[in-house]
Amino acid sequence: MRIDRILASQGPVFSCEFFPPKTPQGGEKLLATIEEIKKLGPSFVSVTYGAMGSNRGQVIELVEKIKNDLGVEAMAHLSCTGHTREELAGVLDQLSAVGIENVLALRGDPPKGEVFQPAPGGFAYASDLAAMIRDRGSFCIGGAAYPEVHPDAPDAETDLNHLLTKVRSGANFLITQLFFSNDDYFDFVERARAKGIEVPILPGIMPITDVGQVKRFTAMCGAKMPAELLSALERADGDPEAVLEVGVEHAIGQCRGLLARGAPGVHFYTLNRSPATRRILTALL
Repeated sequence: MRIDRILASQGPVFSCEFFPPKTPQGGEKLLATIEEIKKLGPSFVSVTYGAMGSNRGQVIELVEKIKNDLGVEAMAHLSCTGHTREELAGVLDQLSAVGIENVLALRGDPPKGEVFQPAPGGFAYASDLAAMIRDRGSFCIGGAAYPEVHPDAPDAETDLNHLLTKVRSGANFLITQLFFSNDDYFDFVERARAKGIEVPILPGIMPITDVGQVKRFTAMCGAKMPAELLSALERADGDPEAVLEVGVEHAIGQCRGLLARGAPGVHFYTLNRSPATRRILTALL
């Protein structure tokens, strides 16, 4: 089922993001993790795209298994990075052939330390990819949004103008980058609505399970961590269970606040782990 129709027909939804594992054993473990998440009734799950499209075959195989074998709606990420238009069209044809209706259109990240450059014959922006997918007529298109501004954008207004172009190019809904203060999300949604962006905007939440890891992620994407949360995590650092408790409690509070103020649902960045996400959902459901 198309995600835009899910968003239009259901109450607050929840969804989870996973990435293709590197080994067959990892693949079996991931499917077992998704089976556990399935018991809580996710509206859909998404599968990320590797650097330079290195794992596109895995993505197609995994979303097919999730949808057709596990019976959970699936969305494939698709990135411009490293691909020509013809290669991207070929991926879309393969996804369509296995029954996938939902695609998250992304520019993609350059190799570490490099500036993004489109592949020869490829696209420079996610909006270009969204327009191509739209013109094929068979997919629901998701897009990424940055409440605290895309790291490559010179300012918030420019970033919002690019997002408007993405929506006008075909994005049916948006999922935000991770954030830790709900005010950042609601301020962003207010600015987006004022700009004329009317599609649903799902907040992206990453349950914190590792202090070093979350510091690396926030440094890469530009997300700020509230001082109180950072202090609590640093006090707990070195005790995995204590870190998990801090992360889960913060995420539960975030999710409750988001839903109470009208967010259309929550999208969880699971990092292929289910315990934290399951604990959060159990507290919410």
